[in-house]
Amino acid sequence: MDLQILPLAVTMMAGPQIVAAVILVTTARPVRVSLAFLLGVTIATTVGVAITRGIFALLGNAVAPGKPSDRGAAGTIVQLVLVGLLVLVAVKNLVRRESVEPPKWLGSLMEAGPLRALKTGLLVILLMPSDIMVLLTVGASLEQHRAALAEALPFIGATVLIAAQPLLVYLVFGSRARRAMPRVREWLNTHSWVVNVAACLIFIVLILTP
Repeated sequence: MDLQILPLAVTMMAGPQIVAAVILVTTARPVRVSLAFLLGVTIATTVGVAITRGIFALLGNAVAPGKPSDRGAAGTIVQLVLVGLLVLVAVKNLVRRESVEPPKWLGSLMEAGPLRALKTGLLVILLMPSDIMVLLTVGASLEQHRAALAEALPFIGATVLIAAQPLLVYLVFGSRARRAMPRVREWLNTHSWVVNVAACLIFIVLILTP
């Protein structure tokens, strides 16, 4: 696995994904539902990487990431399109920062049980456009380097570790974490545009870095 890919794990959980993890820690059964959520994230990330690697195995190296001389015209176009889309998303979040509201489904997680948390972990990875772009990047990198799926384990592990941060903080700091988590949740809800813009900028830097 290209070490440049590992920081993309941060982008995987930036936005509603990490907000969901924080909300689940504030539920009545925080440990059980958070573990179910992490299981969903693990399954979804692993399946997503496997699928995207398979896609690029069928397409070949035409759009695989790497040095510009290795990518060819198709790869350069894909790179520019991705950067353009990310810039648009960042600008949109910046312009609409005063009116941006968290998705309504996040509020319903306060009553989530383990099954709902598992489904949420699956869907926040497999249905988020930013995560789909990251999974495509990882799958393309694996295929370009002729790497087995096992080579993606550091990326998968890093993604799950980031998703687990709210639960780890809860377990380590106990009552202090329980008092702080609702405030963290509210800040993330009202400043989701900051998280989204930061995620876009990280992704743009990683795409453009040789």
